Amino acid sequence: MLAYFILLFWTFLQIGLFGFGGGYAMLSMIQGEVVTHHHWMTMGQFTDIVAISQMTPGPIGINCATYVGYTSLVNAGYAPIWGVLGSVVATSAVVLPSLVLMIIISRFLMAYRHHPRVEQVFSFLRPAVVGLLAAAALCLMTSENFSTPRECPWQFWVSILLFLFAFISNRVYKLSPIRIILLCAIAGIVLM
Repeated sequence: MLAYFILLFWTFLQIGLFGFGGGYAMLSMIQGEVVTHHHWMTMGQFTDIVAISQMTPGPIGINCATYVGYTSLVNAGYAPIWGVLGSVVATSAVVLPSLVLMIIISRFLMAYRHHPRVEQVFSFLRPAVVGLLAAAALCLMTSENFSTPRECPWQFWVSILLFLFAFISNRVYKLSPIRIILLCAIAGIVLM
């Protein structure tokens, strides 16, 4: 069991260390590690975790780590109390690199923020963040979320319409994300 906790800590420490761009950028990394690499859960379970992480207060990457830490241990056959400890381990591991780096960076960034090398580093990080966010969006465009026209045409087309509604409402009409989430949730309950 100790080896499981060490592996869980190491996995989320790496995600926290290399997850530039925040929680949404981390989603593709988390999915790759917990679903594809370690097989701690199914893609359906991961999709549910992402949905729950988006609905609960706090950063999505940290919420996701908390839920994955719990679910992975329960799926492995351990008692729920060990799942709670898994949540603490995964959450601590994903936060630790940011905590340490922010303490270090905050001391030096104010002194060197206008240095050409520092500005150059940030200019190279921006495209990487956009790429990670795009990867997270693409990872969520699966048959578990949208279904397929052959499996369940109704769910597929409703999912596509809700996606387009959310995208256009946010980008064109600048509707509040909270309202979009509530309207999509109501539509999902009514239409599904």
